[in-house]
Amino acid sequence: MREGKESRCEQCIIRQFNSLRAMNKEELKKISDTKVTRLVKKGEPIFQEGEKLNGVFCVREGISKLSKLSANGKDQIVKLATKGQVLGQRSVIAEETSNLSAVAVNDMEVCFIPKDGIMTTLNTNPNFAVEVLRHMAHDLKEADDVIVNMSQKTVKQRVAEAFLYMKKNYGEDKEGFLVLTLSREDIANVVGTATESCIRIISEFKKKGYIKASGKKIAITDVKGLTELMES
Repeated sequence: MREGKESRCEQCIIRQFNSLRAMNKEELKKISDTKVTRLVKKGEPIFQEGEKLNGVFCVREGISKLSKLSANGKDQIVKLATKGQVLGQRSVIAEETSNLSAVAVNDMEVCFIPKDGIMTTLNTNPNFAVEVLRHMAHDLKEADDVIVNMSQKTVKQRVAEAFLYMKKNYGEDKEGFLVLTLSREDIANVVGTATESCIRIISEFKKKGYIKASGKKIAITDVKGLTELMES
């Protein structure tokens, strides 16, 4: 991880996607004076599970996978964080070590905001406190959905849902392939299955014409078929 070109929070449109939008100009100026912009290469960690965080990370570019290590040593990806999202917020506010690891899926640019600036604003700006609560509540809702999916949907349904989610949230390139490219292991970790099982299901999806693949890249060729499978 290395330092990148600095930008001012006051002029940054990214903050409109997170709780920083509730800060006033003076608060944003103070944050800007202390934050550091960092470049994170694909595969590099932003922080590790169990690490004590001294601040939060605002994603300016790129995608990060947030995962938790299970008792059997397998990573379970619980969320994909993209532009505008703030990482480490709960751990900093709760004054606990990080419950998750954050690793760059592709090259990223993140802004590290020291803890003091967040906590001071949290104690003096009620609107910011409410925004933080809203985003944490949203994260809890997403965690609830993951638990329900794991318990009520088959692995095939979860793989289908993962592909449709990537298409909806990250889009396709000009050739029709999903912009977000995950390894087969990462897809398996998203849906909570063994990599071998995930590979077999992807192969089955290709044979049925739901998707096509070129290396790691995947294109959805039958949205209706995948949707019906996901909802069946």
